[in-house]
This record gives sequence, C-alpha cells and structure tokens, in this order.
Amino acid sequence: MTMEEYLSTITNQGHRARLGQIFEWIRVNFPSLQYKILWKQPMFLEHDTFIIGFSAAKGHLSVSPEAKGIERFAREIAAAGYSQTKNLFRIEWEQPVDYRLLHSIIDYNMADKRNCSDFWRK
Repeated sequence: MTMEEYLSTITNQGHRARLGQIFEWIRVNFPSLQYKILWKQPMFLEHDTFIIGFSAAKGHLSVSPEAKGIERFAREIAAAGYSQTKNLFRIEWEQPVDYRLLHSIIDYNMADKRNCSDFWRK
C-alpha cells in the first residue's frame, strides 16, 4: 500500500492532511528511510529495521519509536504535553507536532540501530 493509499483510508480530512504533512516532513528530512505498511500500520525503516511507526486513532496520532526510544525521551515527550505508554506516545489531533523532538527521536533510533540486523531491538 502506498502512502497515498494509506492516507486515503483516514476519513477525517484534517487528520489525513496532518499525517500527510508529518510523512512528507520525514521524507524530506530523512530521505534514507523507507516507508512501509506492516501490520496495517505505516512505518519508516532503515536497512529493513524499524525506526518509527504511526497509528491514526479517533482522538490522536500514536507514535511508536519502540520502548527504548520512549525511555530515552520520556521527559521531552512529557514536556511536549504528550501522553505516553511504554511503547508509544500520543499527539492529540489539536496539539502541535514537536518536530524538533520527532527529529531527535528518529536520529537516536537511526544511530542506535545502525548495526542492527533485526527488525525490532532485542
């Protein structure tokens, strides 16, 4: 499924546009990342290893950088006003996207998983 095909499944036009902006921002800022749909979720991979994933819900966008990424950035995620669990954080649709934080998380995962040959961290 292409990015456009995935985005077309989001019925709320504002949510679709917002997620499209985030995906485009990732494409521009991290051109080495590959977009892929796995388990019905959009993800960005590098050398076939997971870097970050997203899930659109009714009230928010879930962002998953794996548990290690959440642990590393827990304070920054909380400071941005996002709720979090062990494996993801949530950006409410009306909240601003902290692109500086998103950039830091993606940079961290790319560096930390540079020599990783598995999809998920072990």
